Amino acid sequence: MALDDVYTEVLGEHSRNPDHKHKLSCATCQMKGKNPSCGDEITIELQVEGGVVKDAAFTGVGCAISQASTDIMAELIRGKSVEDARRLANKFISMIKGELVDEDELEELDEALALKNVAHMPARVKCAVLAWHTLDDALKEQK
Repeated sequence: MALDDVYTEVLGEHSRNPDHKHKLSCATCQMKGKNPSCGDEITIELQVEGGVVKDAAFTGVGCAISQASTDIMAELIRGKSVEDARRLANKFISMIKGELVDEDELEELDEALALKNVAHMPARVKCAVLAWHTLDDALKEQK
């Protein structure tokens, strides 16, 4: 199986069967994100305690890329410090913008690497980064 096929499979699985698409009853903060150009609209809910993202979930609608990206992000940041979660968000955004391409640097993005090729699809960049910008905005408010 080619790497692109693996990535396509990862994205398909996260968009069809998202593990983190639900309300978070214990949320300590929430933030809406919207991509007016294509109609993607999400609400990220976070449980942040003692500077750590204990849990993350989301609700909303959007294309397969935005939904998969949001689900992957929610998985990746669980258990991370607020600083680490923000750093990962910035690293992901840099990857999608094509500013960060070093494989070793990007390794910690784990399944989010499946979205790397979105950098070559300008129309889809906003779909991929919506959740990550929304996360960063939500965590900025946690300070």
